[in-house]
Amino acid sequence: MLCKKLHHAAFRCKDARETVEFYTSVLGLKFAHAMGEDHVPSTGKYSPHVHIFLEMEDGSSIAFFECPNDPGNMKDLESPDWIQHFAFEVESVDALLRAKAEMEAKGVQVIGPTNHDDFIESIYFFDPSGHRLELTVRTEHDPKRIKQFEEEAPAVLQLWDQTHDWSQREKLFGGKSGYSRRG
Repeated sequence: MLCKKLHHAAFRCKDARETVEFYTSVLGLKFAHAMGEDHVPSTGKYSPHVHIFLEMEDGSSIAFFECPNDPGNMKDLESPDWIQHFAFEVESVDALLRAKAEMEAKGVQVIGPTNHDDFIESIYFFDPSGHRLELTVRTEHDPKRIKQFEEEAPAVLQLWDQTHDWSQREKLFGGKSGYSRRG
């Protein structure tokens, strides 16, 4: 496979220093790199900016640009705020619940935990620029069940393509709500 792992995903931030402080003190990420330019290296466009990288345990990063002279918002304000987000995987449900308690003790408002189809469990919160963040843990470890998820994914997408309406989920999952499987 050409793509080996995520190197980084990037968003815009309001304040690079505030962003670094949040991600290092609240989530424990490593402030790995910062670089700046007056012109965008790939386009040559004049846009003074700083580009910061915050690294996770596996070496992948999230990155941010502070671009004070450019128009636009920190994020897509037209879409619902739950759509565009970074999701970080944690090692266990216990780690997820500890993180929730620690963040709440620091004054961060946290939503969840939320069970997603017994596939993952997640909590949600926002960074200082208004980006939605998710901490998630894989809750399914049975190889047969994981294979089932993989095998049913095309049927889920096909139902969506045909209907754009989850009230018909019963065709796949046997119930009008949730993800219970037959058999």
